[in-house]
Amino acid sequence: MTKKKLARFAEMETFDHVVQASFDEVFQKDFKLKGKWAKEFFRNDNPIILELGCGKGEYSVGLAKQNPNINYLGIDIKGSRMWRGAKTASEEGIKNVGFIRTRIGLINSFFAPEEIAEVWVTFPDPQLKKYYKRLTSTRFLGYYQKLLKNYGIINLKTDSAELYEYTNKVVELNNLEVLVNTNDLYNSGIVDNILSIKTFYEQQFLKQGKPITYIRFKLNNSLQLEEPKEEE
Repeated sequence: MTKKKLARFAEMETFDHVVQASFDEVFQKDFKLKGKWAKEFFRNDNPIILELGCGKGEYSVGLAKQNPNINYLGIDIKGSRMWRGAKTASEEGIKNVGFIRTRIGLINSFFAPEEIAEVWVTFPDPQLKKYYKRLTSTRFLGYYQKLLKNYGIINLKTDSAELYEYTNKVVELNNLEVLVNTNDLYNSGIVDNILSIKTFYEQQFLKQGKPITYIRFKLNNSLQLEEPKEEE
């Protein structure tokens, strides 16, 4: 491990807005803040929004700056990347954003039913060979059903045409309500301050001329989700 990474990991340990739970703390058991994030972590009653696979945390930080009355949590397993967002939040005194270093597959150990208002999935690995690893697969949507408020919102922003098309199939098959849907975001005329936030990876994709896709839909918590047959 490089000295830079070691230094970043050491600094992460000093941030009070970063949670780095050990595997033993969350595997098949509830994390100590489950059901208490607003009251004990953020110390307010504001809604909580998650960014999954947050990378360097640009979206979590950007959203927090624009919406001071909403709490944001960025989640990723890569601590050396997450450090950048955590560092920015610390330097700029942004109090309504935090970060959790963990695997997204363990997310239900962290949050109680209806504790989360909304989920952002920004430029995840599209997992083209293994559909069940995709963050918009019915497997993961099932995880989100256990923590989102009923009819809570899922946002997917991606450069992957395959992941976008797959997500559309899941949404259509399960009759989920679509709020926004475009296969070319920056030529759609719908870009606002939130959608114009660009992650490091998004900037790279735009330089390559890749269109950015975006879909925003509601998730019914009582629905038994079906996987598109061609993916099974």
